[in-house]
Amino acid sequence: MFDDCSPSKYPAETSFVSDDIPPALRHDLRNILPELAKYDSLEAVENSVAYRRHQTQIQAVLNCVVGENFAASFQTKASQSKSSDFVRVAAWNIERGKKLAGIIQALREHESLNRADIFLMTELDCGMARTGNAFVARDIAQRLKLNYVFAPSYLSLNKGSGLEADASGENTHALHGNALFSIFPITNAHAVRLPNGKDKMRGREKRLGSQRAVIADIAHPAGVVRAVSIHLDAHSSQKHRARQMQIVVNHLAGLPAQFPVIIGGDWNTSTYNSRRAAFAIAGFFRRVMMGVGNFLKNHYPYPDRWFERHLFRMLERNGYDYRTLNQTGAGTLHYDVRDVAQFQNMAEWIPDWCFWFIKRALTQAGGRCSLKLDWFAGKNIAPFGDNPARVIGDLRDANSGDALSDHDPIVLDFQIK
Repeated sequence: MFDDCSPSKYPAETSFVSDDIPPALRHDLRNILPELAKYDSLEAVENSVAYRRHQTQIQAVLNCVVGENFAASFQTKASQSKSSDFVRVAAWNIERGKKLAGIIQALREHESLNRADIFLMTELDCGMARTGNAFVARDIAQRLKLNYVFAPSYLSLNKGSGLEADASGENTHALHGNALFSIFPITNAHAVRLPNGKDKMRGREKRLGSQRAVIADIAHPAGVVRAVSIHLDAHSSQKHRARQMQIVVNHLAGLPAQFPVIIGGDWNTSTYNSRRAAFAIAGFFRRVMMGVGNFLKNHYPYPDRWFERHLFRMLERNGYDYRTLNQTGAGTLHYDVRDVAQFQNMAEWIPDWCFWFIKRALTQAGGRCSLKLDWFAGKNIAPFGDNPARVIGDLRDANSGDALSDHDPIVLDFQIK
């Protein structure tokens, strides 16, 4: 177990008495969050008396990396039941953990997910009203008997975006971040801060902090694997997302020991510059001029071909493979013009008149389109088996029938070179 607030180095492992919320994530900032939410820019927040008074505590919480070992007593059983010939990794943006019971059931019962050795997960809440104030990472780990590492990315000043703003109750710890899990021992866990693509105080959802890539070494029977759970910014440019990934690649190259690497998560390779609504709108009309059918077929499922090429070419220049580690052309986020939640989220940053054009453009595709946002990249690994990489589609809650997340999970079987 560890509970560390030093993102620039490997955390020292220490023990602590486990509670629902690890000590490093507990804070007494709840009463000042509404006051900070009144500001419309990060600069204004940082100049406020309330922020300066609590700045040390805010930064301490955001810089923490916490974890617990729930799989400790299961190591022998796990080592016997899992293959040592290959490693199975799954990456999934679980959309805050809103459908937590169904997500846990899928991780436990789905034939591809339940045999994964490593899970790289993004968008996990800790003390948010929209997810019942659960600590999502800990709940998953405890229920599935996994070891976990969690790093908060944001301290949320309100309840969230879209329909989330109407969630009942109030936020408690108001944190949101990324995590990784494994049945095998996790060591050298730490996080790397990624620069924001836009001011997170502009817009309805107001947050302090920035994305963190969570990094740790997994002691798999086939050998040590360095795993990275990463979520690149949605509201950013293509070059900014490439820059965020470059920061992680540079960090990995500078670590004191080198192991085979697997990077996975939501890279938000939408093909758009979404740093501002005006840029995204202009980009949409450019795509319409290219031909809707052409774009839906040749670019949304293949962002690496042109619009996001900076990111993927950078990975290859640094010795990372992605081409053989992903299911080619398979979308992982599916936009439907009839989806109320998706409409509400987009309506917060683009004008209403845009939706008429979006609906009209997608008419020939039945009002739907699929984007490939979730990816793996690896170094010193190779795909294993006849069907090594796949997208797991249409996972739904057994009771409501709703999708478990707005993203599909991706799975990869690989060998260590």
